[in-house]
Amino acid sequence: MREDLKAGATFPDVKLLDHSGNVRSLSELAGGDPVVVHFYRGWFCPKERRFFAGLLELQAEAEVAYSRIVSISVEPPEVQAAYRAGLGARWTFLSDEHRVYVEELELLEAADTVHRPFLPTVFTLYPDLRICRAYGGNWYWGRPTLEELRADMRTISKEIRSDWEPSGK
Repeated sequence: MREDLKAGATFPDVKLLDHSGNVRSLSELAGGDPVVVHFYRGWFCPKERRFFAGLLELQAEAEVAYSRIVSISVEPPEVQAAYRAGLGARWTFLSDEHRVYVEELELLEAADTVHRPFLPTVFTLYPDLRICRAYGGNWYWGRPTLEELRADMRTISKEIRSDWEPSGK
């Protein structure tokens, strides 16, 4: 992973095809809300399937908490669309099938020379794409827990929502 992708830095505003074949930018998808950006290997990975089960649990909370989830892989949009539908996910999946960002962000999974997927990595971002936290999950326990993702979303929301605390008046 690039050395500059750490807390406080601004994450690149990636522009990729979504699961429906439309070009989408990360800033557009953030839409003024906190974002969990999840780079994943692909549908074939059992570790990813387990992590997605957690994201599915978080999905309803993210929707009512004005937060976003975005998952990015090197799979083509049609594969992502099928996987997304099978999971029951309602968030956006982005395709880097031409491996532009896997190289630019230095997130290539070096051990898998067949699929050449992303190194499993999760970033929690402020709406302006500033990084709150980065998690490296090559080993499953390096990935964030749901509690960590909830805590990050809470931290970001508390900072950006002017009406977070009651005024006491």
